Amino acid sequence: MSKHAKKISEEIIHQNPWWQYKHDVFENSHGLKGEYYYGETKAGMAIVVPVLSDDCIVLVLQYRYLDDKQSIEFPAGGIGEDNSPLEAAKRELFEETGCIADDYVKLGEFQASNGILRDKSHVFLAQVVEQKEAQPDETEELEVIYRRPDEIDEMIRKNEIWDGQTMAAWALVHHLFLHKN
Repeated sequence: MSKHAKKISEEIIHQNPWWQYKHDVFENSHGLKGEYYYGETKAGMAIVVPVLSDDCIVLVLQYRYLDDKQSIEFPAGGIGEDNSPLEAAKRELFEETGCIADDYVKLGEFQASNGILRDKSHVFLAQVVEQKEAQPDETEELEVIYRRPDEIDEMIRKNEIWDGQTMAAWALVHHLFLHKN
């Protein structure tokens, strides 16, 4: 039997343009009060798995401040409050890789850190038809890289791809490439 908690109060402790830090007081199913602290993004994020005509996958190499190292990831970014997940996917794909796709398929959604962060990730598979110069924002330093599906599997096994959202997105699309390897 599932248990539910009743929210008694909610306060925003901190907010910035990307997310909020919140504190809730709740009552559990036994009537006991508790506190919960968590982050919440404005509208979630979109992740794109871009596929070229030769079945190579487009990824980005970028520096991640918290771990002070480079990370290989799928193009991804926040969904603006006035954007749909698909609009955000198209924007992020072009900004980070310069790729333009004519076919987007939404493959699923997930919560990457559901114990501490409310941040729904929307995963899209995109068939790339054209590639121009990337247009990252001024704080991003990205390098576009290309890998075959079997190389991505190997990079995950070797911990060369260590970003959890990239691995979760790959889990949603990997089966589409199994018959091609």
